[in-house]
Amino acid sequence: MKAMILAAGRGERMRPLTDAIPKVLLEVRGKPLIVWSIEALARSGVREIVINHAHLGHMIEAALGDGRRFGVAIRYSREAEALETAGGIAQALPLLGDRPFLVVNGDLFCDFDFSRLVGTALGQDLAHLVLVANPPHHPLGDFALNGTQVAEAGQSTLTFSGIGLYRPELFASIRPGSKGQIATLLRAAMARGLVSGEMHRGIWHDVGTPARLSALNERVA
Repeated sequence: MKAMILAAGRGERMRPLTDAIPKVLLEVRGKPLIVWSIEALARSGVREIVINHAHLGHMIEAALGDGRRFGVAIRYSREAEALETAGGIAQALPLLGDRPFLVVNGDLFCDFDFSRLVGTALGQDLAHLVLVANPPHHPLGDFALNGTQVAEAGQSTLTFSGIGLYRPELFASIRPGSKGQIATLLRAAMARGLVSGEMHRGIWHDVGTPARLSALNERVA
């Protein structure tokens, strides 16, 4: 199974840190955020990873190279300007192939075991999402987990972790090179009952601001 790490975002909320360095290269415990994800994917058996980039993308390529030192093969999907989540994935589909693939937000720090998703059969579903408890900065959550199905609404909502397993068909409506948000596509698929999910109860941090990055480094030091 192939995986894609989303790394094209400008990281506006991380400024001024991201004026000089891509968000995914900011460090936790002395290691770039994206490297934590690459190593976790490698441990799960993923050997082919696609990384998209736009802002300061040359720095990402210089830092990671071809991935050989991590035990993986890395290919890059270069964007002249960030195409947002769905746009970036649609642009990278020629590198990802025609089978289901993993996608991970590049600004996550978590202990999710990706081997849970490697080889997972989606059945008729277009997507399988990993959800987490709502963090203080996102108290209302995103979606509801009703058994194993994800819906827009339910008894209680959880937060989308930024980790998902997708069929290429989910992105059929996005023209390569155009922008688009994955949440829009997911809601349409949920309305058709085609999104499954699970809850991760372990460590998960969305490293979205300098304050959250600083707090995380203090916590894991």
